[in-house]
Amino acid sequence: MLLAVGEVISILSRAWIPSLLIIFVGYLVLIWTGVLPADLVPNSALAAVGSLLVAAVITHMGTLIPIKQLRSQYKAVLIALFGIVLGAGLILLVVSPILGYATAVAGAGPVTGGILAYIITAERLTELNLNYLVVIPALILGVQSLIGMPLANILLRKYAVKLRDGGHLNTTSVQKPSSANVSDEFNSAGLVGKGPAIATDIQARTATVTQTKRFQLLSERFQEPTIILMLLLASGSLATWLGSLTGVNYGIWALLIGIIGHVLGIFPAKAMQRANAFGLAMATVIVVVLASMSSVTWNDMVQGLWPVLLILGVGGTGIIGGGWIASKILKWDPLKGIPVALTALFGFPGDYILCQEISRSVGRDEHEQKAIFDELITPMLVGGFTTVTTASIVVASILVQTI
Repeated sequence: MLLAVGEVISILSRAWIPSLLIIFVGYLVLIWTGVLPADLVPNSALAAVGSLLVAAVITHMGTLIPIKQLRSQYKAVLIALFGIVLGAGLILLVVSPILGYATAVAGAGPVTGGILAYIITAERLTELNLNYLVVIPALILGVQSLIGMPLANILLRKYAVKLRDGGHLNTTSVQKPSSANVSDEFNSAGLVGKGPAIATDIQARTATVTQTKRFQLLSERFQEPTIILMLLLASGSLATWLGSLTGVNYGIWALLIGIIGHVLGIFPAKAMQRANAFGLAMATVIVVVLASMSSVTWNDMVQGLWPVLLILGVGGTGIIGGGWIASKILKWDPLKGIPVALTALFGFPGDYILCQEISRSVGRDEHEQKAIFDELITPMLVGGFTTVTTASIVVASILVQTI
């Protein structure tokens, strides 16, 4: 029920109130008031299933990488990467002497991305008996979009006004996808309101490049839901085994297996959606997050507020600074580049909604609105994909091994 309530509130607030924040706070309140036993979720079948599916979901992420989009938007990719690397680095540099290295790492991973970075971090903290630190990445995951979206909104709005008033808009040959169709697609896939949801589905709708049929090692007739799901689960198991064998976190292996498998044609694009399992998988993954928070007390929450504010402040400053520096180097307007880096703090659907609302409010007619939307949407989606879906998994996987 909490998951549904969180989704409804997120949809009604147009993602300004994160669904994860509602879910996390609601769950803790239910535990603290005795409505739910603290061991109910950790011992549930959904938590067990979710633990098995985490590696498979990360493998699925690898099948989403839009190579053509990344090539054409390489500047957005570099700006996003520079932002999260500087943000994570600044957290380690500034927060470690104040709160300790483990606390800094606990916050650095989730600041650079979404729910999967949190799970990788929380698993390592639990493994090291640092359960009291789990509240820090959980709070960051729940509130970071409340900081990231307003900042990105202010900067993107200034950039849109600058384009409009400077006469830099191409209002003659603009094509914009139907936002209603896109919204319907995401509603049917169960992705609306999820911070870690995949922006490449929107990219597939907004891309103007004609898709060509490519070689598939696994032929189309074998790409049935049960077969794809089996391959994802097997790949997740392989990634876990490789992680224990090499010491390299399983998240990196799972992501690599997904990328290579997709390139070789073993996995179709959006593999878990093709297996009709993504909605359930993400629900169980959120249950895994709730299970990891079951031991969090009110005192842990209060004590965690100061570290969370410090980490978000330092990390946000690093992301903004990284976005500004990279924009200058790549000759992009920082008003455009910094919001691309800030997508690390909110991802989809926040990036799409920001572009939609800014174009609607700044554009004086339909042509201007379309031109502004087209100028903003692709780099913002690519930025969100780079940070939340891909790079944050790598950053979190590397950092947790250093604790």
